[in-house]
Amino acid sequence: MRRSMLFLPGNNPNMLINADVFGADAVIFDLEDAVSPDEKDAARILVRNALKYMDYGNTEIVVRINSIDENGFWSKDLDEIIPLKPSMIMPTKVTNAEYVKKLSDYMTAIEQKSGIPEGTVKLIPLIETAMGVENAYEIAVADERVVAIFLGGEDLTADLCCVRTKEGDEIFYARCRMVNAARAAGKDVYDTPFTDVNDDEGLIVDAKKAKSLGFTGKASIAPRHVKGINEVFSPTQEEVDYAYEVLEAIETAKKQGKGAISLRGKMIDAPIVLRANQVIAAYESIKGGSAR
Repeated sequence: MRRSMLFLPGNNPNMLINADVFGADAVIFDLEDAVSPDEKDAARILVRNALKYMDYGNTEIVVRINSIDENGFWSKDLDEIIPLKPSMIMPTKVTNAEYVKKLSDYMTAIEQKSGIPEGTVKLIPLIETAMGVENAYEIAVADERVVAIFLGGEDLTADLCCVRTKEGDEIFYARCRMVNAARAAGKDVYDTPFTDVNDDEGLIVDAKKAKSLGFTGKASIAPRHVKGINEVFSPTQEEVDYAYEVLEAIETAKKQGKGAISLRGKMIDAPIVLRANQVIAAYESIKGGSAR
């Protein structure tokens, strides 16, 4: 289960070496915004070597590459990174399905050349423009490599010509559209980072808002925010206990030959059972399958 995704600068060797100690379910090695143009080549080599020589255990590795509009950096990024088989590539400023298809075709060529099964490396498009938000569903279903979509709030608000705030009212529509598009496509969806690295309480409020809208998880640019994100996007013990009660009630109804059953004064119907199964699946995934 991917609750938290932590951005780490691709030109910072210490953070790359220690990527798995921050507690994030996934880390994003950033070759784009965190790296100045004159350091792109060096950062690419650092990330390549980290993937080649480091063992990150169960921490999922994502690499954010440069935009296809930026001086050919994106193709160099893929040439170096794909053969090392990270879990996912995060393309930036994705605006339409054609963008995704172009990347996927290029990735396929590298996989074939490297002797890697086609489709091994997945995609999580970063959507951070007004056009991208409007095309979110088309992006989500553009290619089988796409396993999730990701909202980038900072660039989006610049494109919308508005100010990014802690309250997030300015990206409410984008958040809702992204979630709806992802769920319609059967994909996961991840929320933009909360950028005030010193405001832990604000982070919790923002993460709870994202969860309430249906996001799968949330990104962070600060290691200190990872713990809070994990807690928010993990089922509470009360939710887990209730989920098991629901499934036990359904089993009891089946054994008694009943078509319907109530629990705590409320009828148990299909949506409640679905939610219970989702809660238990998340709980067991977090616990590594050790749940009851």
